[in-house]
Amino acid sequence: MVKLSVIVPFYNVQTYAPDTLKSLAANAREDFEFLLVDDCSRDETPEILARAERELPGARVLRHEQNGGLATARNTGLDAARGEYVTFLDGDDWLAPGYYPELLGVMEELGCDFVRTDHVQCTARARTVHRVPHGRRGVVLDPREVILPADRSTSVDYAFAWAGMYHRRLLDEGVLHFRDGLRTAEDRPWIWRLHREAKSMAVVGLLGVFYRRGVASSLTQIGDVRQLDFIRAFDQVIEETAQDRDADLLLPKAVRTYCAIISHHLGSIERFEPQVARKLRAMSAAAMKRMPQDVLKEALDSMDVQRASRLRRLRRRPVPAEVAA
Repeated sequence: MVKLSVIVPFYNVQTYAPDTLKSLAANAREDFEFLLVDDCSRDETPEILARAERELPGARVLRHEQNGGLATARNTGLDAARGEYVTFLDGDDWLAPGYYPELLGVMEELGCDFVRTDHVQCTARARTVHRVPHGRRGVVLDPREVILPADRSTSVDYAFAWAGMYHRRLLDEGVLHFRDGLRTAEDRPWIWRLHREAKSMAVVGLLGVFYRRGVASSLTQIGDVRQLDFIRAFDQVIEETAQDRDADLLLPKAVRTYCAIISHHLGSIERFEPQVARKLRAMSAAAMKRMPQDVLKEALDSMDVQRASRLRRLRRRPVPAEVAA
């Protein structure tokens, strides 16, 4: 019986994969499996994973013939997972020794659908602790009740899939899969669905995931067209939340968050290639026209002057027919 399935996508991370795999070895247990998903890497990552499959207890390598992106790679792992519990790690991050057994023990004790954890962000030599934006620790909560308020950072804004552990019943109910093909912001519709549909959760203060920030190949560092997938991701958040039984309560939070992300990208638009920057403006303007306009007005009225002015100008922007479609 497999107790825990750990899903780890890898794509062209030959520099970091050895540290990731070493940290998995320091978390191995005879009832754990490590699903190493090679998303069609073109460097030496496949050779590194082949060695890991021989040497790391519980390791299985799953290979893509075509690169599908992080969301699709995670889905491949979910489809193969046999564990009673599931968690994620990215192929350029790493773990503290013994972290997974400790977190699993806490989750079994709490008996909830999922737990969320703090993490350590690593940028060059700097280390910063990032906390789940919810104060109550170690108690079982209703996930729907921690989505709000709309004007503060909450648990749905802490969207890292690897910062937690999830009971298999969520996988069997179809809650844990990601939208295939999303190249960025894949965690956003996923975390919203998790909070709307799961029955119970808890926040725990364990620090064991080390998140490598600023990797040159990361999409957060690259201003190309793949970054614009955040629009598809947040369109999904709005669409699904609008169908929720508490849509009137939850939509203001979803719309406000979407607007904040658009403003963030517009505020650093110089990092995008010129053609992508033009597309970003056009697609963002079209997205604002798709939002519930009464909810959008309230969201803009609640924002600071700088962000609200930027977004109102965008809202008035004409949208080309091909983008609006």
